[in-house]
Amino acid sequence: MEDVLEPEKKRTRGLGTATKFATSHHRAPVITTVPQTQGQTTAPKVPKKTGPRCSTAVAPVLKTQKAGPAVPAQKPDTAAAPPKLGGKKPCKRPAWDLKGQLCDRNAELKCYRERTQTLDQENQQLRDQLREAQQQATALGAERKTLEGELARVRAQAEQGQQELGNLSARVLELEERLGTQEGLVQELQKEQLGLQAERRELATRLEEQERRLQASEAALSGSQAEVASLRQEAAAQATLLAEREERLHGLEMERRRLHNQLQELKGNIRVFCRVRPVLPGEPTPPPGFLLFPSGPAGPSDPPTHLSLLRCDERRGTLSGVPAPPTRHDFSFDRVFPPGSGQDEVFEEIAMLVQSALDGYPVCIFAYGQTGSGKTFTMEGGPGGDPQVEGLIPRALRHLFSVAQELSGQGWTYSFVASYVEIYNETVRDLLATGTRKGQGGECEIRRAGPGSEELTVTNARYVPVSCEKEVETLLLLARQNRAVARTAQNERSSRSHSVFQLQISGEHAGRGLQCAAPLNLVDLAGSERLDPGLALGPGERERLRETQAINSSLSTLGLVIMALSNKESHVPYRNSKLTYLLQNSLGGSAKMLMFVNISPLEENVSESLNSLRFASKVNQCVIGTAQANRK
Repeated sequence: MEDVLEPEKKRTRGLGTATKFATSHHRAPVITTVPQTQGQTTAPKVPKKTGPRCSTAVAPVLKTQKAGPAVPAQKPDTAAAPPKLGGKKPCKRPAWDLKGQLCDRNAELKCYRERTQTLDQENQQLRDQLREAQQQATALGAERKTLEGELARVRAQAEQGQQELGNLSARVLELEERLGTQEGLVQELQKEQLGLQAERRELATRLEEQERRLQASEAALSGSQAEVASLRQEAAAQATLLAEREERLHGLEMERRRLHNQLQELKGNIRVFCRVRPVLPGEPTPPPGFLLFPSGPAGPSDPPTHLSLLRCDERRGTLSGVPAPPTRHDFSFDRVFPPGSGQDEVFEEIAMLVQSALDGYPVCIFAYGQTGSGKTFTMEGGPGGDPQVEGLIPRALRHLFSVAQELSGQGWTYSFVASYVEIYNETVRDLLATGTRKGQGGECEIRRAGPGSEELTVTNARYVPVSCEKEVETLLLLARQNRAVARTAQNERSSRSHSVFQLQISGEHAGRGLQCAAPLNLVDLAGSERLDPGLALGPGERERLRETQAINSSLSTLGLVIMALSNKESHVPYRNSKLTYLLQNSLGGSAKMLMFVNISPLEENVSESLNSLRFASKVNQCVIGTAQANRK
């Protein structure tokens, strides 16, 4: 009988230990999972009561937490004392009262099940909270990986414990006599549960810390997002304001161009300036009163526009034999530059006219006068590279480059292509030619750019894109070396050809779809002098005579073209000269013209000076109509 009751005592002691453990730790719920064994459902469902099976009472306690990586807690040195049911020590039944002992065990098992259900519910709630916390903490990448690694290890331990517990429950159901051997396993599981609870508390603490950090990050992110939204609104307002100002600036630029063109039209689409060069070293000083520059209506401060020239004709005389008094010739022009006028003063007067080429108006500037009157100096400047004596060509291009750079801020982009040719004895030569083509004028012809096109081009001539002053200086130096010059009676080095510097200007405003194109022509006309028909003509003099005849013919044609345009004649003789044929698109009603008449201050050149001044006066009286911009 005692042998039969001995296993019952051992089972009583084992159940009593489990009861004490569950009672002493009922306030620390554990997040666990239940393996699906022997037909039972997994957590978070509450296990069903299936009779006096010990596995049901212990299995829920072994559920593994699904949170981040678990850190194993230190196991206590001694096992916890088994809890007492009801707070009182149960009375020990006699060994022969097996039924009573069985009832006690069933009661204890029921208590364990109820406690397990309570723990499962608490664990389920904590698991739900932990799952939500894990979703919020996904942004913490590096720490999460560490927690996941430790959680995997804890889950492996829990699964191992669950497997051992399942085997133990099966063995308890099959072999009750081996129940005593399960006490050690139950104690081990209890220790593991304590470790899991400690880990859960540690993870909960760390989770709270991460939640606080996440909340702080979210608050900072919300502030940043609000700041970004404010900045975006400010940027949108600035963009709107910038667009309005760009629109206003474009309108102002169009109004400036209109007023600028109106001002140039009021000044005249054909203007004539007179420039008197200074007396050079070694030349005789003109007599007093030979050249007079009367002041303007506003007095000495007003720029002079009149010129008076006194001529003494020794061949004329009175009946009494007294020489005739000198004859005074008065001329009026748009502007007169006395000998002391500098290059900068001259260019300042034409700078606005040059700028009209950027606005899409063809512009043509001539330098006209006798040989040695300073035409080449006016257009190209003096030798040596002195900035004070730079001519109109380098100054005009510098001004255009500067204004184009300013207009780039308004959306305009400009390109410049330069060419430089001379017309010598009605033959076109490329002054920019290099190598074997140098001096070969027969290859260059004036042709239409294409079928139906009004634009003229010179075949086999170099068209060089330019974008800075240095490139222009290189072209001028090359052209100066290639130009045809000769020694004449009036000048040691006289230009015997017409030089034409053409700058094709193309502008585009991509944002508004606007385009404009116009040429700027800066022409240094050849000088002329009269040959004495009584002198014997050698080979050199005959060549000079042919040059003079060609020069005078082309200059005469230029005057006829201007007169025809002024008189609105149906036929304009452009083709009578290569010069007028090349410049015909810059001489008509859509162009702006300016002629510099250069004269010598010497009394010995008075006849040629009078001829030049009279021709310039006729040109100054011409009106060719209103200029129109070449825009698309």
